[in-house]
Amino acid sequence: MDYFFTEEQQMMRDVARDIAEKKIRPAAAEHDETGEFPREITKAIAEADLFRVFIPEEYEGMDLGTPIMNMCIVTEELSKACGGISLGFAATGLGAMPILIAGSDEQKAKYLPRIASGTLAAFALTEANAGSDAGAVATKAVLDGDEYVMNGTKQWITNGGEAEIYTVFCVTDPTRGPRGVSTIIVEKDTPGFTFGKKEDKMGIRASATRELIFQDCRVPKENVLGRPGSGFLNAMKTFDMSRPGVASQALGIAQGALDLAVQYSRERRQFGQPISAFQGLRWMLADMAMKIEASRALIYSVARWIDSGKAKRATMYSAMAKCFASDVAMEVTTNAVQIFGGYGYMKEYPIEKYMRDAKITQIYEGTNQIQREEIGKGLISAAAAGE
Repeated sequence: MDYFFTEEQQMMRDVARDIAEKKIRPAAAEHDETGEFPREITKAIAEADLFRVFIPEEYEGMDLGTPIMNMCIVTEELSKACGGISLGFAATGLGAMPILIAGSDEQKAKYLPRIASGTLAAFALTEANAGSDAGAVATKAVLDGDEYVMNGTKQWITNGGEAEIYTVFCVTDPTRGPRGVSTIIVEKDTPGFTFGKKEDKMGIRASATRELIFQDCRVPKENVLGRPGSGFLNAMKTFDMSRPGVASQALGIAQGALDLAVQYSRERRQFGQPISAFQGLRWMLADMAMKIEASRALIYSVARWIDSGKAKRATMYSAMAKCFASDVAMEVTTNAVQIFGGYGYMKEYPIEKYMRDAKITQIYEGTNQIQREEIGKGLISAAAAGE
């Protein structure tokens, strides 16, 4: 289907597709097995200027006014080959969002050109007791003269240890609850900032997921994004913009699995004919394809709406895109394994990896139960307002 991409967006898609096929796909199984971060592939993505697609032109980017749509297009293409390897790109977009949303001109000029050139970023919100409950952050930052002194631990941070720039959410005023949370930029080499264990995950194993540890870590107060106490609002605005990106990762994983399943169904023979000759299997493929295309239409519509600037708050629709696409990805990849039969259960074939990679898209950046809660609250609020 033609989604009427601009010429620039078609170029982004084609470049991302070329990297996915030539760089990512051949290396996906090895990185899944070893868990090694794909530094050379990430470098190739940077050299292709793909990190520039969500950065404004004035900061050496090329978003051309459509940063969310651009990020979705590239993320989908990279994720078709490997959901884990694509995350170095996608998580950098997430880490950059608070700077794009709340950064001063000086902060944007300092950090965004670096991100545009391929310097990785990370978004650090989650803690042991602060996941779905984003307001329960316990990491503290106490103002001492011209610096904040940070203490605490972040958990399950994507790009942890690989990123150079971290947007960290911490409590600067414990008397104000969520309104006492601030967002502070912390650079990797800051004294007092170290990394804990690298997580051994079920899926997206090529992606680095680590603890961040802050022990009397001193950061200049000018590194606070927006006003102190605006961190919770920054996080919510970030999720409104970033969840279509997670949806695009899920979409790419689902599409990649469907492509493999269709190919296998034409090659695998049983009872003297390709298994694609069996109506029951063709109907499975049809259902998979319909749901994937529905996901794509929803994601691209939400992304375009956000980019238009007409969305006062995109919470409900971003939640719909993320929730629907990730549920579809889990269903499609599970059915793709079924189509492969016994071979689908074996690591010799790539399809079981797609199922493992798909699962996390239902969990991070807000579980799908949280997404449904956001959608439900949005519907009730709209009805109350007569909208």
